[in-house]
Amino acid sequence: MQFIDLAAQQVHMKEALDRRIQTVLAHGRYIMGPEVIELEGALAQFCGAKHAVTCANGTDALEMALAALEVGSGDAVFVPSFTFASTAEVVPGTGAVPYFVDVSPTTFNIDIASLERTMASAKRDGLRPAAVIPVDLFGLPADYDAISDLASTQGMSVIADAAQSFGASYKERSSGTLGDLTTSSFFPAKPLGCYGDGGVIFTDSDDWADLIRSFRVHGKGTEKYDNVRLGRNSRLDTVQAAILLEKLAHFPDEIDARQRVADIYSDALGESVHVPQVPNECRSVWAQYTLRMQSRDQRDRVRDRLKYNGIPTEVYYPKPLHQQGAFHGNPGDPEGLAVSEQLSETVLALPMHPYLSREDQQRVIDALKSSLS
Repeated sequence: MQFIDLAAQQVHMKEALDRRIQTVLAHGRYIMGPEVIELEGALAQFCGAKHAVTCANGTDALEMALAALEVGSGDAVFVPSFTFASTAEVVPGTGAVPYFVDVSPTTFNIDIASLERTMASAKRDGLRPAAVIPVDLFGLPADYDAISDLASTQGMSVIADAAQSFGASYKERSSGTLGDLTTSSFFPAKPLGCYGDGGVIFTDSDDWADLIRSFRVHGKGTEKYDNVRLGRNSRLDTVQAAILLEKLAHFPDEIDARQRVADIYSDALGESVHVPQVPNECRSVWAQYTLRMQSRDQRDRVRDRLKYNGIPTEVYYPKPLHQQGAFHGNPGDPEGLAVSEQLSETVLALPMHPYLSREDQQRVIDALKSSLS
């Protein structure tokens, strides 16, 4: 059994993928070829954003979003502690300071009360609250109405980190349209992933879109040898764009399939463990299906038992960012980050992908229930 079965997905669409790749090999425009432009239009149309600007990976997308906002020295940027490192690691390079915010124990996303406390702490430290980067963890959008309302009181921008949530929705709005800028990743294991690295930035601002298009090609102006600003080399290659175009055509069906898998898990396990909760008016894309156990000991026992039965699991994330050596001494919520610490001790992710068979899913459910008893 695979935790995420990319091979099963490839078999499902192999002929079409092969045609897409062969088309790129035939025209030979491997960098910024026509499939890149086609993909950007399709992604924007899919989520309802005005602009989709692709790039080399999701981390570059975050960096360029901060650069577009001119975040720099004297600024504070607020990020959840319970997430992957890229959300926070892009901040120091701008000269700004990342402040760690705690998360909700039910949604795993930014806790609004913690964000408010941490913003006040940054202001006491003499920094300007410049941006907040909510992470839509495991595919579920954060509470953007509450976040945006709080951000607007401080003149602060919202960068939605939708690396795990492209295809999800919040109050009838699609991921990609929920922040001032939205970034996402096409890492292979993401709900919409390519066969390498890739990323995208969504915005409704013409100025920000033009700026980011310049950043991704060495700060180009009217053409690539006219460098009007400092940029970087962050282009999505054409083969990956071709792959994503074909995968995007199948994506709505895969989102529905992920929901069916999640429903089966939740119905079968809801009385035994803490299953994921999706607030009303939200739809998760189920990048991960993550349980909460009662303790680390129970989590580790269950994980060992499932491994013995040939069932893969993962822990996202075994250590919150504020406890990582790379962020030692960085500030955070003055009342602490207890929920992030507790989740790192108790979460366990089960196999989740749109091609997970009913038989394999039942194996997971039976083994997990047996390990709990």
